[in-house]
Amino acid sequence: MEQRFSRESRCYKTARVFPTDVNNHNTLFGGKLMAYIDDIASIAATKHCRRSVVTASTDSVDFLYPIRPTDSVCLEAFVTWTGRSSIEVFVKVVKEDLLRGEREVAATSFLTFVALDSDRRPVAVPAVVPETEEELKLFETAEQRAEMRRTRREQSKRFAEFLTVKHPWD
Repeated sequence: MEQRFSRESRCYKTARVFPTDVNNHNTLFGGKLMAYIDDIASIAATKHCRRSVVTASTDSVDFLYPIRPTDSVCLEAFVTWTGRSSIEVFVKVVKEDLLRGEREVAATSFLTFVALDSDRRPVAVPAVVPETEEELKLFETAEQRAEMRRTRREQSKRFAEFLTVKHPWD
């Protein structure tokens, strides 16, 4: 079975926070950060399997500290676990006060992608091999997150059966 190291999928994105990026609290829009997260996570997943991928779920986005216009935001993403065709990606968001140089983890996120073949069908992906302490910890706790994803997906499917698809004016 093919394997790849977590480091082979690792990628980074750094951005400045501009006035058009903030909300009425003068902090980075959550949706803007979520777009950055999905973008970099999809790059990490693609680097891991060297195939097209689709976002299967945004498992979590935890906003820990506000990101302000005096900050830059640096996202680091890498593959932490794989199933048969699924790829879990962890994204760490570090804010840096550009004037003081202080850095802290402002958000964390887990996303799951599915690799697709040329017919857009799920295809097997390489296993991931963690090396660093951070990678090993995320790898060791991945099965628990995968089980929570399966449970939540089944709950979502059952819930969707009760939702209407009618137009509001019908």
